[in-house]
Amino acid sequence: MLRYQPHPDVWLLVVALYGGYLYALSAWGPRLAPGRSPASRSQVACFTAGVVALWIAADYPVHDLAEDYLYSVHMLQHMAFQLIAPPLLIMGMPGWLLRRLLSPRPVQKAVRFLTRPLTALVVVNIWVALSHTPAFVATTVGNGAFHLFAHIAIVGFSLIMWWPVLSPLPELPHLSYPGRMAYLFAHSIVPTVPASFLTFTTRPLYEAYAAAPRVVSILDPLADQQLAGLIMKILGGFLIWGVIAVLFFRWHAEEESGGPDALYWRGLSSDVPEPQLTSR
Repeated sequence: MLRYQPHPDVWLLVVALYGGYLYALSAWGPRLAPGRSPASRSQVACFTAGVVALWIAADYPVHDLAEDYLYSVHMLQHMAFQLIAPPLLIMGMPGWLLRRLLSPRPVQKAVRFLTRPLTALVVVNIWVALSHTPAFVATTVGNGAFHLFAHIAIVGFSLIMWWPVLSPLPELPHLSYPGRMAYLFAHSIVPTVPASFLTFTTRPLYEAYAAAPRVVSILDPLADQQLAGLIMKILGGFLIWGVIAVLFFRWHAEEESGGPDALYWRGLSSDVPEPQLTSR
């Protein structure tokens, strides 16, 4: 039977993440973004929503259901970690703050390499494929430290995934509208492979979830696994294709108005030029 279990490690991470963001805006903002608001309301709202999405997905009851009972909830949790929280976190970061965080040369070089569209596409999808293997899932369920690492890695790889679509930095730019749509389309293809295995297999693939207590009687281990595959394929595809649709209509609106490829900047970035990253 599912019982309430506190997760202070999750609370600590959430407080550290959001507290660090607010501290940076108040302590670094006046110095690094003088004469203007450190962040717009939409940026603060996006970052807050991203942190809330992480919190909900990582805390009780989602965490407990995902780790000990239902692989379908595990999949929902990963959808939040991959497709909901990371884009919101990127949209919530003002350019000056990202520049400050990326200023160490090793960090800057790593981000430049990993966020190249082809690199991001390959690296992220290798991670997606590996993270659905039975050995990987068994390790995450049976090892608490590895489980935490896996969640942090999912968010990290997902930030890499979304950077070519949402980057607010001209020196580490996002792709053009057609490029972003093609890039996201490519990201929607690879997950259909593990999703198909989960949906159409005739036996449970993950022993830990097959042996887990049933909290929902109609979801036996096979039905739970098949539901997880449908969530990965349908919900994941819906979210990615929803973004593609938004990009298409924004591109069309800009083409009609004769404006530049810059709608993204209007609500989420300052019009004041900022110093760019350099390769010192």
